[in-house]
Amino acid sequence: MARTKVFDEEVVLEKAMYLFWQKGYNATSAQDLVDNLGISRSSMYDTYGDKHSLFVKALKKYRTDRIDPVLKAVDTTPYIENYVNDFFEFIRKEQFGEPNSIGCFLVNSAVELAPVDPEIAEIANAIMIDTEEALYKAIKKGQQIGIYTKKFSARALAKFVFNALNGLRVTVKFDTNHNTFNDIINVSLSALKV
Repeated sequence: MARTKVFDEEVVLEKAMYLFWQKGYNATSAQDLVDNLGISRSSMYDTYGDKHSLFVKALKKYRTDRIDPVLKAVDTTPYIENYVNDFFEFIRKEQFGEPNSIGCFLVNSAVELAPVDPEIAEIANAIMIDTEEALYKAIKKGQQIGIYTKKFSARALAKFVFNALNGLRVTVKFDTNHNTFNDIINVSLSALKV
């Protein structure tokens, strides 16, 4: 007779996501997972597979819960300028709004694992392509309504903004000066203006 699971798989996956997000993949041991998830080692392996499989599921959950809703909003938002600005504001809140900021799970994971893990590299690359595409759509709309410059193509500007966002996420790992942060945001956004 099969045993009934006495835990919510999504809740446990959320806990795993936060643990990996906080510690990183390599610094999170199987024992850390057992201790923090509140399930037995056998339940963890039976439900999620090995540590790597659990990490992949956690990263995909992060995309589904945190990234996809933002990217899809580009198709319905009436306020394109706010949409683009909010990418930067999200990073600002993420960094300075919480006392123990842990950065972006995607960027942390990509920096740690993408060079050595093709599966993580593929997931991170797909998210990055989709993020750049959302920025492209927003900037293209902004150019059409006259709020963004046409000096450069929407694609080139999207690549620039995307690079600034990623650079900002890495910079805040070692420079938490508000002025540095504000300078990067202000210059990045002013480059879009007519």
